[in-house]
Amino acid sequence: MRIVFTHNLRVLHREEEADFDAPETVAALTAALTRLGHEVEPLEVSGPAARLVARLEAAAPDLVFNTASGRFGRGREAFYPDLFEQLELPFTGSDAQATAISRDKRLSKLLLAQAGLPTPRFAYVTTLEGFTPPDLRPPLLVKPNFEGSSKGITSASVVHDMAALRARIAELLPLYPAGLIIEEFIAGRDLVVPWLARVGAGADVAGVGEVCYAAPWLDTHSHPLYEYDLKHREPQNVSLRFPADLPPAVLAEVGRLARRAVAVLELRDFARLDLRLTPEGRPCIVSVTALPSLHEGGSMHQGALAAGLPDYTALVDHIVRSAAARFGLSAKAGATRRAALRVGFTFNVKRKAAKSAGDDDSQAEYDSPATIDAIKTAIASFGHTVVELEATAELPAVIGSAGLDVVFNMAEGLHGRNRESAVPAILELLSIPYTGSDSATMALTLDKALAKRVVAQHGVATPAFFVMHTGNEKLPPGFTFPAICKPVAEGSSKGVQGSSVARDEAELRAFARELITRYRQPALVEVFLPGREFTVGLLGEKRPRVLPPMEIVFTRPTEHPVYSFEHKLAFTDDVRYDCPANVDARLLRDIEDVARGAFIALGCRDVARIDVRCDARGKVNFIECNPLPGLTPDWSDLCIIAKAAGLSYPELIGEILAPAIRRHHERRRAASPRRT
Repeated sequence: MRIVFTHNLRVLHREEEADFDAPETVAALTAALTRLGHEVEPLEVSGPAARLVARLEAAAPDLVFNTASGRFGRGREAFYPDLFEQLELPFTGSDAQATAISRDKRLSKLLLAQAGLPTPRFAYVTTLEGFTPPDLRPPLLVKPNFEGSSKGITSASVVHDMAALRARIAELLPLYPAGLIIEEFIAGRDLVVPWLARVGAGADVAGVGEVCYAAPWLDTHSHPLYEYDLKHREPQNVSLRFPADLPPAVLAEVGRLARRAVAVLELRDFARLDLRLTPEGRPCIVSVTALPSLHEGGSMHQGALAAGLPDYTALVDHIVRSAAARFGLSAKAGATRRAALRVGFTFNVKRKAAKSAGDDDSQAEYDSPATIDAIKTAIASFGHTVVELEATAELPAVIGSAGLDVVFNMAEGLHGRNRESAVPAILELLSIPYTGSDSATMALTLDKALAKRVVAQHGVATPAFFVMHTGNEKLPPGFTFPAICKPVAEGSSKGVQGSSVARDEAELRAFARELITRYRQPALVEVFLPGREFTVGLLGEKRPRVLPPMEIVFTRPTEHPVYSFEHKLAFTDDVRYDCPANVDARLLRDIEDVARGAFIALGCRDVARIDVRCDARGKVNFIECNPLPGLTPDWSDLCIIAKAAGLSYPELIGEILAPAIRRHHERRRAASPRRT
């Protein structure tokens, strides 16, 4: 199967990341899934939810193997199962409702008690205002209601009188304002029950283990408690023993309680239960975890071994098989739930490359065979079938019969100022979803003057400009020098040279006439801005994700530094690329505001690169928009930016492709007859 492995990666050894997976756990799970023959894509879920959705839609997995616990909010663990359900993706583990209930200790205890299962008597508190002592028998245990991994639980969590209780509540509530649980502390032995769902004829309880405390630690703690420090900072003072040294009747009762609790809370695939065994031998359920850690050597692993599973890989396989059975999937390697999409890939091949600014640059915007192959490989890595379609004059005759689900479009077109909109327009006519901006935006952005007018009307700053059709036009009143001159409808800095900055009217007219003659189109003239220059990548649709800005740093001082065509031909010491750019918070915000504002004003979608430059006062100005940015690995600006943002090349391609896949699914749903 194709499996996406969603997780939170623990970076900091702090309490707020205690629920996250350590790097070695991520590596162990990935390796186990791979050993089982599955195609695995690890996906760290931190960051914007839109990015996560895009990645999932692009990957189109047969199954999501989920260990993500989320960062914020009482329902953070439930967010991911709910998202998977909305995206109609099968996933391991409990659903959103069961996960949310289990995370809420108060609610889960109420449900268990209502079902007749033994739990400690407890009270719930969210404020000290009007607080009255609960009718509970000391000693009392105070702990956060919505936390796991023993967060907020220390040796000071057990109190013996109401004064100490009030003090402990006052200490914890500011840290855990969502509420605290106060429960009667049950003296006795700590038991751990890692639970695995039944698969085939297998058992549905992995084993019963006991928490064993080191003797020196016990000597200094009158109330042994599996607290936060023991789990995360002092593991040498505690160990797990599987199976627990208990009479058969007690083991049977613990197993019965575990199975009943799992049924009451409607847990799926795997879970962990913590119990206390009183000196009289009566088990009591303390907590239930719907999303326990799967670290190698941990309680789930040890319990699985005690239950007869041979190794860690078998534990992971058991979870996969349980989820696959629930969703009617085959857990066998190579089995797939979804048919691969047929993704058309439209492009123009660069067959002649300019080596200097004076060479024929008519194909400068086209893609090299190496770039085309890299994009094709990245698309295919998501399990899709790629259909290559060069955007020649024959494209309209063949594309309609290619049986395409979506198109990844990189075609620059052949002729005219609407050339970039030609392929999108054909695809719109055929009702085939495709990546990138629509034909209207493609036509608009290629005409730099029109794009500037639209952006300026939306309140985004851009330098003063005008268009010269012959080179003889009068200059607008108040127009100032120096000024830069470039073709109005070209990309890849074609026609832009270090000498393109005019210091006076005579130089400007000479530059303009040269460009008009060479490119057979008007020339755009704009006031030259002397400040820092940045380019910004954006991914998404109505609320695009702004990637870290990249600064083009001119290393050799010149009077009017320009990011020219020759800079983009080959590596040069004249410029370097700082990404992320070294900017303060205010400048970063201004760059992002201008880039996002231009993206939205121009109607871009999926992907774009926005060029900005600062004026003499440091104000950020829009220069131009490229809705069809280059995608040459480790060379194109967007690829460098994406890498700095933590995106691999396939991930970048996947994020560009994902919205088109979603539009494909929306179109199919809209065309399907509704069930009544």
